[in-house]
Amino acid sequence: MFRRAAVNTLIFVVIGVPLTIVAAMAAANGLNSGLIRLRGLFRVGFYLPVVTSIVAIAVVWRFLLDPEAGIVNSLLAAAGIDGPAWLQDPRTSLPSIIVMAAWRNFGSLMVIFLAALQGIPHDLYEAATLDGAGRWQQFQRITLPLMRPALLFGAVITGIGYLQLFEEPLVMTQGGPLSSTLSVSYHVYNQFGFGNYGYAAAASYVLFVAIVALSVLQFRLLGSRND
Repeated sequence: MFRRAAVNTLIFVVIGVPLTIVAAMAAANGLNSGLIRLRGLFRVGFYLPVVTSIVAIAVVWRFLLDPEAGIVNSLLAAAGIDGPAWLQDPRTSLPSIIVMAAWRNFGSLMVIFLAALQGIPHDLYEAATLDGAGRWQQFQRITLPLMRPALLFGAVITGIGYLQLFEEPLVMTQGGPLSSTLSVSYHVYNQFGFGNYGYAAAASYVLFVAIVALSVLQFRLLGSRND
């Protein structure tokens, strides 16, 4: 059971962290481009899930993904598609939680990335344009290198948070079906409830070591010597 929980948590982190960062980067670039009107309204809308109770969000998403009366399957049915039982199928339960977590958390990273984008001198982009660099080259050669500290910070805090996945499976699936959404934190919680205090404490230390190892790995990949 612990191995299953560890694999589920690893999948959640490996897929969820990049998905959240990409969504936050896309939103920050869109808001920073000046092509979107009412940018203040979009900022508030994207950030609102971050300050909303995770329990309330999980309950709402559980109803949205309901196979019988959920809005998601209703929209798919209108398009002639038979939607799955999102949270009752072991094949789709964990991906559903990953998408929900990325939707909820990308707003906080968006604010950080937007601040980093606004701190990049516009003269660099003008010079690159004069030299014939396209938008993708500018993003690759200017934006990403100068945003590396913000990307490092976002990856570290998101990875630490996702390794401690707990509320989403607790509210939405109770770790099921067939333990497909059981996380390490939720497994530790269950073991404490069963009275297996030594086992739960040992699992907690393993989770702590995993958090430290992931943070060190992210500093090696995204950080510089000054970091």
